[in-house]
Amino acid sequence: MAETLKAFVCGHPIAHSRSPKIHGHWLRQYGIDGSYEAVDVSPADLPDFLKSLGKQGLRGGNVTIPHKEAAFAAADHRDDAAEQIGAVNTLWLEEGRLFASNTDAYGFAANLDDRAPGWASASAAVVLGAGGSSRAIVHALRSRGIGDVRVVNRTLSRATELARHFGGGVSAHEPKALPELLGDAGLIVNTTSLGMKGVGELPADPELMRDSAIVTDLVYVPLMTPFLAAAERRGLKTVDGLGMLLHQAVPGFERWFGRRPEVTAELRATIVADLDAGR
Repeated sequence: MAETLKAFVCGHPIAHSRSPKIHGHWLRQYGIDGSYEAVDVSPADLPDFLKSLGKQGLRGGNVTIPHKEAAFAAADHRDDAAEQIGAVNTLWLEEGRLFASNTDAYGFAANLDDRAPGWASASAAVVLGAGGSSRAIVHALRSRGIGDVRVVNRTLSRATELARHFGGGVSAHEPKALPELLGDAGLIVNTTSLGMKGVGELPADPELMRDSAIVTDLVYVPLMTPFLAAAERRGLKTVDGLGMLLHQAVPGFERWFGRRPEVTAELRATIVADLDAGR
């Protein structure tokens, strides 16, 4: 009898995670004898948890806040995306060794490929915010050949640190520079929490953007953030953040369960319904 394939997502807290619904959908769709469970692991318990994956019969899993940097440090081997981003979200075991990746950059790019084909032809992009997720976005933009990436953050030192990490083609700016930075940018990415839960000021003014600009927001609660709504009223192409969540799950599922899954309209509708239910 074949073994049940087991994977996990761990965080602290973890009850809010939609990952079990995403992977559960694929397990049912492809008829795979597997499980994907959410596990609440405190920071103090993470090292022991990661060391015990094999004993628990776990092939690997996802890590989320606040464990992404600690898991990075604990991994025996990290791929290039993980090294560039400085954090990991996907783990798997190979011959008893812990391997790690960060699939956020992949998920971001795949979402735009799906919803706004041709986005990577932009000559310049503006990234709003310099927090943890912005590293994945800058890595995605540079990997796809965008040569002028402008990071804007209220605390300039954080943007400067990020720009130094990636080197040429990435520059740091304060918000007061936005009027000149937005005018020729083909892609504007909000990585800040402004607009989460539908409240708060806009991270940038869509009226300052060119008519052909694409605007995307990593926030997906709500799906239509105030920033995206304002960009849509301005007539700009917008892409919500849910697709990034869905697409970033693809490489991990393939690692653990041996089947590369598809992000379909049915899966998206399932997660949107869950978001609407407020669970």
